[in-house]
Amino acid sequence: MPHSLPPIATGPGHPWPMGASLHLHVEGLGAGTVYGYRAHGPYAPERGHRFNPNKLLLDPYARAVEGRFRWSDAVMGYKIGSPRGDLSFDTRDSAFAVPKAVVTTPIFDWGDDRAPRHAATDTVIYEAHVKSLTALHPGVVPGLRGTYLGLASDPVIEHLLKLGITTIELLPVQSFIDDRFLVARGLTNHWGYNTLGFFTPEARYMSRAALAEFQMMVRRLHQAGIEVILDVVYNHTAEGDEWGPTLSFRGLDNASYYKLAQG
Repeated sequence: MPHSLPPIATGPGHPWPMGASLHLHVEGLGAGTVYGYRAHGPYAPERGHRFNPNKLLLDPYARAVEGRFRWSDAVMGYKIGSPRGDLSFDTRDSAFAVPKAVVTTPIFDWGDDRAPRHAATDTVIYEAHVKSLTALHPGVVPGLRGTYLGLASDPVIEHLLKLGITTIELLPVQSFIDDRFLVARGLTNHWGYNTLGFFTPEARYMSRAALAEFQMMVRRLHQAGIEVILDVVYNHTAEGDEWGPTLSFRGLDNASYYKLAQG
């Protein structure tokens, strides 16, 4: 059933100070629970606000997601084709087209795992893409090619160590979506610079859609003495510019998450 926070107001004369962190605890929602947010507030794009409760939103801090994103005009906060452009308001429910957040358990046996922390003067960084590095590697088991576990397999680690590298920098492994213009051409976004959730490992690189696979990869690389760096780009997301979909950040607090154009 839906749960709601009380109306939020900040600043002088209000119960919450500016910058306050608010949270809601729902009793009994354990690991595996699937959820999404709907945020109510002013829809005033000219002032930077794009609240639209008809759009189901992904928790920006989710650790796992369920379902694949499907392009549809319903994911837009505005009505495509309206003479008012993005100032218009779309009332269609987007729940059928968007991934949902999943409650996860924080339990993972890291053992005595420690990041190697090589001195900067000794560091040799190898930039790699999870799929590109493993998809055609003859030593990787076919079922693990293109996955986190494939990258953590002995043949790949032996290859990396033979190169003499100390650190692997992974191109985007955060969950992302395929751009609409690519989907229209039957293509996909290979590189991943179209982030949907910064704390959620991309599911297409998992062999069994298990969050632990990413953690196992990091632990295995550390055991081999290899540091892991993630390529993260914060200056744009899967929501794009003002003409993009409302999937998470935009619907929760567009004016806070994004730097808005003046005038």
